[in-house]
Amino acid sequence: MPASGVYRTRLGLIFRVIESVDGGLKVEILRSGAWAPGRIGMVGLRLAHSTTKLGAAAVQRLPA
Repeated sequence: MPASGVYRTRLGLIFRVIESVDGGLKVEILRSGAWAPGRIGMVGLRLAHSTTKLGAAAVQRLPA
């Protein structure tokens, strides 16, 4: 099962990082209520002090 994390930047951008079983990474951003491909370079944003990881309740309120 792939690992995943959903994050929000200080400016309000919501993105998720999905790690596949083989270690590959994929980034998707929430745009207009749907998940769209994001740049792989955005992976580093999850480590920024201005970015927060969303909890389970917040993630459940987002589109699948």
